[in-house]
Amino acid sequence: MKIKICGLKHPDNIAEITALGPDFIGLIFHEKSPRYVGNECSEISTGNFKKVGVFVDETAEKILETALRFGLYAVQLHGAESPEFCRKMKASGLRVIKAFSVGAAFDFGQTFGYQDVCDFFLFDAKGKNPGGNGIQYDWDILKNYVGETPFLLSGGLRPSDAEQVLAFRHPMMAGVDLNSGFEIEPGLKNVKWIERFMKKLTTFKKLPNLNFSPDKRGFYGQFGGAFVPEMLHPNVEELQNRYLEILASPSFQADFDRLLRDYAGRPTPLYLAPSLSERYGCRVFLKREDLNHTGSHKINNAIGQVLLAQRLGKRRIIAETGAGQHGVATATVCALMGLECVVYMGEVDIKRQAPNVARMQMLGATVVPAISGSRTLKDATNEAIRDWINNPENTYYIIGSTVGPHPYPDMVARFQSVISAEIRRQLKQQTGRSDPDLVVACVGGGSNAAGAFYHFLKRKKVRLVGVEAAGHGVDSGKTAATLAIGTPGIIHGSRTFLMQTPDGQIVEPHSISAGLDYPGIGPLHAFLKNCHRAEYLSVTDDEALQAAFLLARTEGIIPALESAHALAALEKLSFRTDEVVVVNLSGRGDKDLETYSTNLEKFQ
Repeated sequence: MKIKICGLKHPDNIAEITALGPDFIGLIFHEKSPRYVGNECSEISTGNFKKVGVFVDETAEKILETALRFGLYAVQLHGAESPEFCRKMKASGLRVIKAFSVGAAFDFGQTFGYQDVCDFFLFDAKGKNPGGNGIQYDWDILKNYVGETPFLLSGGLRPSDAEQVLAFRHPMMAGVDLNSGFEIEPGLKNVKWIERFMKKLTTFKKLPNLNFSPDKRGFYGQFGGAFVPEMLHPNVEELQNRYLEILASPSFQADFDRLLRDYAGRPTPLYLAPSLSERYGCRVFLKREDLNHTGSHKINNAIGQVLLAQRLGKRRIIAETGAGQHGVATATVCALMGLECVVYMGEVDIKRQAPNVARMQMLGATVVPAISGSRTLKDATNEAIRDWINNPENTYYIIGSTVGPHPYPDMVARFQSVISAEIRRQLKQQTGRSDPDLVVACVGGGSNAAGAFYHFLKRKKVRLVGVEAAGHGVDSGKTAATLAIGTPGIIHGSRTFLMQTPDGQIVEPHSISAGLDYPGIGPLHAFLKNCHRAEYLSVTDDEALQAAFLLARTEGIIPALESAHALAALEKLSFRTDEVVVVNLSGRGDKDLETYSTNLEKFQ
C-alpha cells in the first residue's frame, strides 16, 4: 500500500518523515493554504525523495516552472483541471494525481475522461476548500467507483484509522494520503504518529479471512479469468472442466508423487545458511530448489502438466521459456515420456542462456527463436500461443508460470505448492515450529513464489515478500518491476497488472535475469498485493549480482540470477535475532555463468 504524507513545509520535519520511507511527500503550492511551501524553502528543492506538488487551478507554465525548480516527481491537481490539461502535464514527464471531492451524490462518471491521463486519483471529502478539508466521509461511496485508475484514500485520516483502512476493501485502492490528522500544527507532522500508522499498515493480523483460490471463472478478486481466442476455447474449457478431477485422482497423485521423489529428487533440502544468518542477525534458511533434477523448481510443474497432458490424450507438447529452466524441465519430462516437444524462446534469451538451449536440444526438443518485439519471454509466449491456436487438436501448451488463462495460474500454483508443504515439515523437524516469520521469493510470472507462499497464505503471522526485477531502476525505463509501476490490463489471457502505455501498448521489460524479464505478473500475485497479504520489493541488476557473489563466496552456492534477486532483498529488510527467514533458492547459476564472468571484476 502506497503512503503519501502531504502538507509538509519544514525541512527538518521533512527529513524526519522521509526517513520513515513513505512513497511520496506532498508539497502544497496553493498560496491560500496554511501549508503553503513558499519560495524560501530552498532546502526542500534539493531533497532526494519523491516530491508531489499540490496545485489548484494553476497555469501549466507555473506548474512546470515549479516542478523543475523543486524536482517534482508528480503533480496533484485539486481544481477544475481538464483531461487535456492533465495530458499536457503527463506529456512533460510528470506523474499526475487528479483529486476529486467526494460527497453522497458524487457522480463517478466524472472520472471517466481522466482514466487514461492520470496515474492516480485522490478521493477527498467534499468541503468548502478546493484542496483537503481535513474531514472524513463515508468510504462506502467509493464502491460506486468502477474505473481502472488506482486511487489514494484521503479525507481527514487520523492515527486511529489504520485498522479501518486495512479492513476497507476496494480493488483499485492503491494507498492513503495523510495530512491534517497527523499534525502538531499546520505543516508540521507528528513523526511518531505517522511511524506507528505505517507499521500498522504492514501487519496482517487484523485482516479478514480471504479466499486465495480462484472462483469458478478463474478470478482472484478482479484478477485472472480466461481471455482467449475463439479457436482455443475448446482446449481451455476442457482443462477447466477436467483439471481438478484429474489432479485429485489416486492414479495421478501416485504418479506425481513417485516422479517428484524418484526422478526429480524431492524433497529438496532446507539449509540453515550460517554466513547469511550471521550477516543478517537471524536464522536464514535456503530452500534448495536448485538441487532438483534440471536445476530449478520448474521440474515440479513440468512433471504435473505432462502427466495431465497424457490423460487428456495429447502427444505434442509446446512451451515458452525465458531463462531456459522451464524449457529444460519440459524437454526432460517429454523425453522421459516419449512426447514431441517444441520450446519457444526469445532470440535474445537464446544467446544469453546458451547452455540451456544446448540441454534442450540434447534432450530432443526443437527450440524455436522468437524474433519479434524485444525477443524475450513475452515474445516467446506470444509465439507459443500462436502455435497452440494453429494446432488445437493434438497440442498441449505447458505454461511455465502462474500466468495465462484460467486454469493455468491455479494449476501451476498447485504443482509448485510442494515447496511450501516441504518447508513446513522441514522447519518443524529443525526448529520445532512449522511456520517461519518470513518467506522471500523472486517474482517474474510468479510460480516459485506462489509455491513458496501457498501453504502460508492463510497463516497471517507469516510475512510474505516477493521480489521483482528493477533492472536499471524502477523509474529508469529499463525495468521489469510490474507491481511497482504497472496498471491493470489483460496480457496472455488473464487480467492482471502489466507494464503498459496510457493507450494500452506493452512497455518492453528489462532485467539482467531472463526469467524475470516479463511485463506482467501472475493474477494471484496481483491479488496478494491488492489485498495486502504479500508485499513486493524491487531489486536492481547490480544488487542481484552483488547478492549472487556474496552467496557464492560465503556459502559456496552459485544461485540463478532469478534467485539472486530474492537474496538481495535481505539487504532491504531488518530482522529480530529470534526470527526465522526462508529464502526460496529457485534455481542454480550454471546457466548464468557467462553473465557472472562478465561482471567478475566489478564485484571482486
